[in-house]
Amino acid sequence: MRLDRYISRNRVVDLASTDMESALEELLTLTLDRFPDLDRGALLKGLMRRENTMTTYLGLGVALPHVRARMGRRYIIAVGRSHRGIRHDGAMEDEPVKLVIMLIAEEKARDYLQVLASLARLLKEQDFVDGLAEAPDLATLYERLFAGLGGISTKRVAAKQGRLNRLVLDEAGKIARDSASRILMVFGDTFTGRFETPKWPAPVRSILVTRNLAEAEEHPGRYHDTIQVRSFSNQRLAQLRSAVLVGLTRGILNFADRVCCVGGLAGSNQFDSIVVVDVEKEFQTLLSGRSDLMPEDVKPEVLERVIGVATELAVEGREGRPVGCLFVVGDADHVAKMTKPLVLNPFYGYKEEDRNILNPFMDETIKEFSSLDGAFVIRGDGVVEAAGALVQATDYDHALPGGLGSRHAAAAAVSLAADCISLVVSSSTGQVTLFRRGVMMPLTEKRVTA
Repeated sequence: MRLDRYISRNRVVDLASTDMESALEELLTLTLDRFPDLDRGALLKGLMRRENTMTTYLGLGVALPHVRARMGRRYIIAVGRSHRGIRHDGAMEDEPVKLVIMLIAEEKARDYLQVLASLARLLKEQDFVDGLAEAPDLATLYERLFAGLGGISTKRVAAKQGRLNRLVLDEAGKIARDSASRILMVFGDTFTGRFETPKWPAPVRSILVTRNLAEAEEHPGRYHDTIQVRSFSNQRLAQLRSAVLVGLTRGILNFADRVCCVGGLAGSNQFDSIVVVDVEKEFQTLLSGRSDLMPEDVKPEVLERVIGVATELAVEGREGRPVGCLFVVGDADHVAKMTKPLVLNPFYGYKEEDRNILNPFMDETIKEFSSLDGAFVIRGDGVVEAAGALVQATDYDHALPGGLGSRHAAAAAVSLAADCISLVVSSSTGQVTLFRRGVMMPLTEKRVTA
């Protein structure tokens, strides 16, 4: 969704405030000049209530305060920049808030969480944030923000296209056509900068796989779809299985598809590998003769986000240490009958919107509670029902490969007993494994230790 229509030059200001409440008052003053029907007191109260219950600090010196209101416009965005820095309880002492992006949403806006997530992804890009914070004047800041909200990356790239890269991409198009591949999947994280995209053969549908959605706009008109999947290692095509799974859940791919994939070592700036994958063969053990990979009540974007969080935990760990955790997604009422709390439920009592995994401010909360024993129980619409839940599903006849522990056994058992998907992050290997109907499928490779 393009958000540039909701930003205006007269709602971009250099802040004089040094605390968050005063900064929000400044931004509301700008906003109410244009929208006098809004209730200033109610908006400020709602914004501060959220600040006091759940941090809106994203990192990199950026805060994203947000609130719903009854109004005639879907969204309003106001932006404040602080040269001195603003005190914020969620920020580190050496990382004062430099940018405050205030979002006001119409109370019935159905894509509210998706808009928040899109903003959060954009504002976690170091180059983009630096460009805003270091803009020489407010007009330049507005232009850069307008471009970013419109999906046009302001990131400057230096990587040049070499003859070999052009050759590999051109040959990938030919192989896709000659192998009757309906899909051509390009792994953009091979490059740290821009690469020149050729014009693909007409029957082929192209997909860009990248950790950064803004990269899709560096290739206007060249890709039909973009899949955001984090690269968990420097290996070639490390995102392949997760990208195909996300494509299946979104309906971009189907089980009968043949996919031609082109990529290389992450960050190497050199495409060097072309692989042709038959989706059904890749996933046949998981499907067990059935085509309903997704549980009926699970939204594709929810599973995609859970995979993203699980992969980030596998890559980053927590506070420098590896962590293991279990996510159970879907059929939450049935799953609840097979679990019991090991600790007081940390999500109890919060509004569903605030504990939805699609909410970008839930990322750090989930990661913080990942160290608890037990599972996260997540509804199909993304609402986190519980953390630290002991799974008591029984499975006497199921055999798992050697070396897997109780967390994997619980994941397999609950995926058999309920119409759900479970994902396990292994604390020992860093591997992310998906279970459906008791069948396991690794989404990432095991971590290699020196």
